Amino acid sequence: MSSRRTVLSKHLKERHVNMISFSACIGFGLFLNTGKVIYLAGPGMALVAVVLGCSMMWSVIACLGEMTALYPVPGPLFEFPGRFIDEAVGYATGWMTWSAWIVILAAEIQAVAQLWRFRFDPEYLRSVGYPDEQLGWSTEHYSPAVWVFLFLIIVLLINLLPVRQYGQLEYIFGVIKLTFISFLIVFNIVLSGMQKVRHSNHFWTWNAPWGFASAGMVVHPTSSDPTNPDAMVKGDLGHFLGLWTAITTCVFSFVGFEAIAVTAPENKDLEKYETIKIATKKLSMRISILYILGTFVGGLNVPYDDPNLINIQINAVRAGQNSVFVLAAVRNGLRGFPSVFNGFFIFAATTSGINALYTSSRLLHALASIPEAWPLWFQNYRRRLERVSDAGVPLGTVCVSWCFGLMAFLAIKPFPSVILGRMTNNAVIAELICYTMICLSYTQFYHKIKAAANDHSLENRSAFNRDDKQYPYRTHGQLFRAWYGFFFCALLILFNNWRAFVPPFSTPDFLASYIGVAVFLAIIAAYHVRSDGWNPVKWRRSASMQIHRPPPKVVVPGRRRGHLEFPNAKMGFWQEDNAKALVAFIWGWLK
Repeated sequence: MSSRRTVLSKHLKERHVNMISFSACIGFGLFLNTGKVIYLAGPGMALVAVVLGCSMMWSVIACLGEMTALYPVPGPLFEFPGRFIDEAVGYATGWMTWSAWIVILAAEIQAVAQLWRFRFDPEYLRSVGYPDEQLGWSTEHYSPAVWVFLFLIIVLLINLLPVRQYGQLEYIFGVIKLTFISFLIVFNIVLSGMQKVRHSNHFWTWNAPWGFASAGMVVHPTSSDPTNPDAMVKGDLGHFLGLWTAITTCVFSFVGFEAIAVTAPENKDLEKYETIKIATKKLSMRISILYILGTFVGGLNVPYDDPNLINIQINAVRAGQNSVFVLAAVRNGLRGFPSVFNGFFIFAATTSGINALYTSSRLLHALASIPEAWPLWFQNYRRRLERVSDAGVPLGTVCVSWCFGLMAFLAIKPFPSVILGRMTNNAVIAELICYTMICLSYTQFYHKIKAAANDHSLENRSAFNRDDKQYPYRTHGQLFRAWYGFFFCALLILFNNWRAFVPPFSTPDFLASYIGVAVFLAIIAAYHVRSDGWNPVKWRRSASMQIHRPPPKVVVPGRRRGHLEFPNAKMGFWQEDNAKALVAFIWGWLK
């Protein structure tokens, strides 16, 4: 390994970037959470929840895509908040996003261990008329630690491959996933076409005694009585709570689309093929269509009150027998398909874990290139993390991120599904914080480039003109979509686990859902205390306000090696004077 090399190599092509981003969004979330969404909201309202979740994804990815297309910098997820909001916010966003991805890595591997416990209750098989008395795998008696260890090793070895070979594997994984999901959708459509033999019509799950929406929302379901009518909120309020909870469940499935921006420093086709623009549009369409169709066809063959769907509590992700796609095959008496589907779910979760390690290692490498993001006593270790091998792999950040994947050994706990649910919930909040900051960053970015485009003192002002044909990527109504994404994500952060506030109070669930917000604010405060002292009134907003050389598609490395710079522009509410006045008022009130 070269002792001086610290810059990532450009070995990924446009097709690699497309499939890396797509593969990141197709893990156990699509296959297991789809049934949970249908259970929470009903087949019709589940579609509404997925569409709303997709609208949030479209808003955030368009913001990130436009900024990254103009400035493909390392660590764009925290570089842009650091430049357009505040450097401390940028650093905090970077650490929160990295922590989210290492938790996602552990969650995907823990899900793999859970999926090996594939076994149906014989009583359920008899109730649905399955031709066999038993359905399951003999591996259910193996210790989850065995599977966690084996698949963690696989994930590490693949991430140690040269970047070009890694991109090729990700492309193959993505094609396999895309093909299988397409088959799964067609398979469920065929099953729905056969339903008229057993039911009055093809939409029997949408009719009485079921319906477009679920009957109500059970606030605190328990394993002993998951459908307790006394704990169920019915009527319009129950439908709304079910819809909102379903939306928060969908969000975890969408996590990963930001990998498009993370791959920018290693993208060799960035200028030639407008990779960011093409990948953003392709990913948005693919994910939206597949998730909407998957939810729709899943709701055609399995009623929302199926016992195996009821068992999926809000903080419990179980094995393949809780997947709506496996249940569709079982309820139609098909042999072989349930085991094949569960096997593919293991493959999907494993490849998503591989992708999670790639993303987390690149984020940590980008952070390692910024000395100011680290304490002084850690600078020697930071320099080691910054190094890149001759094959283009940041070995230090890969190994460090992988070590945190050892959290997956929590699968050996008595209630691994509950632990997995809390881990994913915590990761979702960290990602939502990142998305919120990305949208807020775009609102400032938009006004800055608009001012730059009208600044006649700049020789290259046309580079900032969004109406110019050479502008790398833009979408219509993007400023509105940025504010929409900001408020949507903020609401999801605040009310993602509203049930934690309903008695009886659950401290572990509350901490899993909201400790991320406190940590984010604490990191911001710590950076300001280090640079400006303890008095919040004296904290300075350190976002970059000026910029001299930003032609489109210029890769700007680390923050101290090149600056993202814009002409002065009005910052709206987030002007430094307004921010100081607000902090001074709050500080005085607290004193």
